[in-house]
Amino acid sequence: MAELEHPLKAEIEAVRTAILASDTSITERIKWKAPSFVHSGDDRVTFRLAPKGIFQVILHRGAKVKDTKGFAFEDDSGLVEWLAPDRGVVTLPDAKTVKAKKATLVKLVGRWMKATAT
Repeated sequence: MAELEHPLKAEIEAVRTAILASDTSITERIKWKAPSFVHSGDDRVTFRLAPKGIFQVILHRGAKVKDTKGFAFEDDSGLVEWLAPDRGVVTLPDAKTVKAKKATLVKLVGRWMKATAT
């Protein structure tokens, strides 16, 4: 993060800090040169910071494809573009959007972590 050159760096850092502060069971590692958040030993949420100028938050169930039979997640946030039943993308195009959606995003991440921990 110290070496990150991104027009939304301050906003990315604010979201990162808020996610980590929201739940002590969430840990972080760097994956593909971006923060990835871990719960129950698996990556569950990964930031996408390239190409420069966009900030996306990827919700997933780990690096390997998992069977989605029996898996369901109620998304009431309206933030997620669902690519599969267990993979979604939140796109935050500018600082104004990040600021307006940060609290909702952090709650969404917390719910996602709990839903995918089993």
